[in-house]
Amino acid sequence: MSDPYRKDYAFLAKDAKAVTHDEMMYAGALSFCRRRYARDLEGVDVAVIGVPFDTSVTNRPGCRFGPRAVRAASSQLAWSRAWPSPFDPFERMAVVDWGDVQWDPGYPAQVPAAIEAAISHVIGQGTAALAIGGDHFVTYPSLKAHAARHGAPLSLIQFDAHSDTWGANERERIDHGTMFRRAVEEGVLDPERSIQIGLRTTNDDPMGFNIRDANWVHRHGPEAVAAEIRKVVGDRPCYLTFDIDCLDPAFAPGTGTPVCGGLSTWQAKEALRALDGIDLKGMDVVEVAPAYDHAEITALAGATLALEMLCLYARTRGIS
Repeated sequence: MSDPYRKDYAFLAKDAKAVTHDEMMYAGALSFCRRRYARDLEGVDVAVIGVPFDTSVTNRPGCRFGPRAVRAASSQLAWSRAWPSPFDPFERMAVVDWGDVQWDPGYPAQVPAAIEAAISHVIGQGTAALAIGGDHFVTYPSLKAHAARHGAPLSLIQFDAHSDTWGANERERIDHGTMFRRAVEEGVLDPERSIQIGLRTTNDDPMGFNIRDANWVHRHGPEAVAAEIRKVVGDRPCYLTFDIDCLDPAFAPGTGTPVCGGLSTWQAKEALRALDGIDLKGMDVVEVAPAYDHAEITALAGATLALEMLCLYARTRGIS
């Protein structure tokens, strides 16, 4: 009789394109979609990077546990090809789980630089980064790393309930509601060629961003959302960020600043699926806070949207 414990599971294999359909969904290694953990990025197309930071939240903390929760929920997605994609992104691309960014939590002022350095290290090797937060501030150091690599200013595609452009004259503040204003002021982002989707909170100074709020999305639908994104961003290098609170709390209760009236998971998936043609350079999913979740539905939504981003990245890069 063969020994099942001698089997070379995909998360231990050397081939980053290896897949596993054999492990039980409720057991096994805690990595994104059962991908191999690796810091060696030779031949790797995309690295999934956890950023367990929530020091800058303004309401309920706990999204430092988001990367772990999203990884755990992703085991439900690893058994089959991403539906309704005509291809398996893990057969088309070499994807690894890079693990989490490390820092000393006793020195919070040093955390942004640590995140930027980690992202810079990964993308500097020609590997794309898919970051899993953490609160939305983590997008700011990631944007800085991508702008240094691909040229500033970048275009931003932001799915969110909040604009995150508050905080005039607070350039040094570590806050998940101010960082995109700061990125504009520093020349990292071009607001005229950036777009915010799903907003439903008041900000009288939108900093020049194009906004299609949640009411607009509900009235026009996800295909129109994608068309607006392509029209605004064009062929410019862009960064895609998805704050899970863009979804209505009915679909994502496990987040720190939920706002009623948001998108459904279906609307978000359809909009991402229709974004072919953009020049996608980096991406993240943030603000999953599992302590407020129910039955893992927020974590599963985060994992599903991250998987959609991988499918989108493969299509935009023509990787085969």
